[in-house]
Amino acid sequence: MRQIFLDTETTGLSPEQGDRVIEIGCIEMDHRRLTGRTLHFYLNPERRNHPDAVKIHGLTDEFLADKPLFASVADELMDFVSGAEIVIHNAAFDVGFLNEELRRLGRPKFPGFVSAITDSLLMAREMFPGKANSLDALCKRLEVDNSNRALHGALLDAGLLAEVYIRMTRGQNALVIDGGDGEGSAAQAALEAVDFGALALKVVQADDAESAAHLTVLTELDKASGGKTVWRTLELVA
Repeated sequence: MRQIFLDTETTGLSPEQGDRVIEIGCIEMDHRRLTGRTLHFYLNPERRNHPDAVKIHGLTDEFLADKPLFASVADELMDFVSGAEIVIHNAAFDVGFLNEELRRLGRPKFPGFVSAITDSLLMAREMFPGKANSLDALCKRLEVDNSNRALHGALLDAGLLAEVYIRMTRGQNALVIDGGDGEGSAAQAALEAVDFGALALKVVQADDAESAAHLTVLTELDKASGGKTVWRTLELVA
């Protein structure tokens, strides 16, 4: 199963009011193994950043001034994500921005290019109800090292999300994860092929001394209970 972990940074919070995407980061995973394929763009939003947004991602207007427009990377982005399951933390936010960028180009909405969109924030809320479920909170809870995350960054956050997702979903698939070269699936198949009903269990009988010691213990327990031990009742029924 091919999955893409995706994150964006933006000039503000509202695509409807003209805020734009300024960074896109994607990391590919196939059958729960990172493939090493990534996609990363900084983009010129053709507008100024909101000051509060710059405090979060650190991408200034001056830095973005010579970066490409979304229109020039749209084809490459859509080719990369095409047909994959897309995993996004707070998917409604990122998808809303991508839909608006595509609308400006007269192109279909983002979900039409992919097989599915999974919101890891909704997953986390189901797994950890009533707790903080930001990416930073999940990294701390699931022991994912995010010490390099002084500022938000799309590619960095996509990588952290991939690690968080693996830990959130561990145990859903085979017992052997990331075996490499099919070893995991082969090991699982071997486990499933074992016929435990054909195994002959070795029975070790107690010797006379052990039987006598056991009877002594039972007799003492019977006396201590005033003759109310359960095995006496069972012996009478038998």
